[in-house]
Formats: sequence, C-alpha cells, structure tokens
Amino acid sequence: MVIKYQKYKLLLAVILGLLPEFSSAQSTTTDSVLIFSYFKGNGEDGLHLAYSKDGLEWFPLKGDSSFLTPTVANDKLMRDPCITRGGDGRFHMVWTVSWNDQGIGYAHSKDLVNWSEQVFIPVMKHEPTTLNTWAPEVFYDKQSKQYLIFWSSTIPGRFPLTEGNGDDKYNHRIFYTLTRDFKSFTPTALLYDQGFNVIDASIYKTGKSYTLLLKDETLKPTPEKNIRIATSKQLTGPYSKPSEPISDKTWAEGPTMIYHKGYWWMYYDQYTAHKYACLRSTDLRQWEDMSPQLRFPPGARHGTVIKISAAEFKQVKQP
Repeated sequence: MVIKYQKYKLLLAVILGLLPEFSSAQSTTTDSVLIFSYFKGNGEDGLHLAYSKDGLEWFPLKGDSSFLTPTVANDKLMRDPCITRGGDGRFHMVWTVSWNDQGIGYAHSKDLVNWSEQVFIPVMKHEPTTLNTWAPEVFYDKQSKQYLIFWSSTIPGRFPLTEGNGDDKYNHRIFYTLTRDFKSFTPTALLYDQGFNVIDASIYKTGKSYTLLLKDETLKPTPEKNIRIATSKQLTGPYSKPSEPISDKTWAEGPTMIYHKGYWWMYYDQYTAHKYACLRSTDLRQWEDMSPQLRFPPGARHGTVIKISAAEFKQVKQP
C-alpha cells in the first residue's frame, strides 16, 4: 500500500506539473545527499556545510568549521551563501560581502571543497546611492544556458510610497542580472516590485512555471516579516502578487527549497528565535510543518540547500 501511495503522489505531481524534472524525480534518493550551505555569527569565518539524507536530521561537516574564508570587499564577510550547480557541472556560489556595499562575492568549485579565487561583482555600481546588496542567489537556466543572479537592494527615494515602512533607512526591492561566464553581465534590472519592502528571494523551476520564495520585510505600520510565494511563466518575470504568508508568526527570513522524496522541502531561518523551521508540500499550496522533527546545526544562519550524489558526498566528507 505504501508503494502504491508513493506512486500515486508522483503521478499527481507530474499531472500538476510541479516536479522540477520528471527524470530527476524518477531517480532514487538512496544515491543522493542533501547539502546545506550556511554561515555563522556575522559571516566572518566563511562557508559552512551540513548534510542530510532524510531532509530532517542535519549534520555539520568538517567539525562545523569553515570550508572557505572570505577575502573580498572591505568587510570580508560571507553571509547568505547560495550554491547552485551549473551547466558546466561545477558548483557556483554567490554571497553577501557586507551590510553596506554595492556588490556581491562569487566563487566556483568542482567538489565543494576546493574553491576558485574569490571575485567581487559590482552589480549595483551603476546606482551610486545604493545602500546595500543583500542575500544574492544564483539560478542556472538550462534553456538559455545563462545564470540569473538576483538580490535585494535599497536605492533611496526610488520607491517613495513605502519609504519609512521598513527597518531604519532600508526600502528593498529585488534586482537581477544575467551572465554566461560570471565575467560579462547584462545591465541590472528590476525583478520584483509589488509595492512592498521585499528581501531574500529564491527561485525554482516547478513544472512549466517558476516559483519565487520571498520575505515580506514590512515593519510599519504592522510588522510582516514572513515568507510568501509568487509565480511566473518566465524566469525573469513578471512575477505575481505574493501569496498569504506560509510561515507562522515567528519572524522569518532566508527561505530555500528542494524537491526530495516526493515532497518540496522548504527551510527558513526563524532568526528572532535563533532556530530553523521546515515545511513540506506536494503541491506548493498545502504545507505540513515538519519543524518539530527538524535537527539543524546550532547557530546555522541563512543558506541554501542542494542535492549531490553519494560519490560527490564522499569527497565533501573527507576534509
């Protein structure tokens, strides 16, 4: 009966068009391991990695010490590390280098252990009044063979209707650029603006459409600080108005998601409670709270989850 039920769920997901790729969904999870990239403290010591096979119990790698120490920008931080696998088979990572800067960090690796020279990408240099570039993420588009890099920034005076509705002087929107080689980039453009302060975007291919996770960063007059969802038929939008909050009343940020064992697993940082939460869903509409069963490394902050093979995992686990 269990096998039949699992097959039914898979068939339903295919019909609804919610699987990232049917071929990858067919592969067994016994040969895959989930890897979570994260930072600790203020991001001074760099990249941390943890692994899980069931999506609930996570174990820090390398004794929870850093895999990569930040070297670029004045503050030399490595916050919000986002890793994706590119068309070249390598892992590509972007991160927040500072609380107040106009660029982001970038590096790549073949094995998640040995990394290239770190590079500073000045994605908001063309807007000289930009206050920040926070939580960059990178998405590889197989069709166009391009990488979409997106992040949140505040440009003072650009969105006057929500000026003063966020924390301090910040009034964020989501911006993006495209690249094929991380050397040349398309002009930075606006990716998401639905009339509110928004940060921490994360994008996934879900069937024939794209799902964007986001944080409503509104503080005034009524605090939101929650996770919502938007969708689009095109990678670069336009994305829809946000859904109702899917996170609970505890302030949340840094959502990340992956398809694993018949479910979409979403993780997000409950930063005021100093812990992670986990939701899972088969249809991206109804969510089951798995947080009581979640075990995460203490002190883990805002990161992303990817899937690697068992053979790749052996290399990562060796250090």
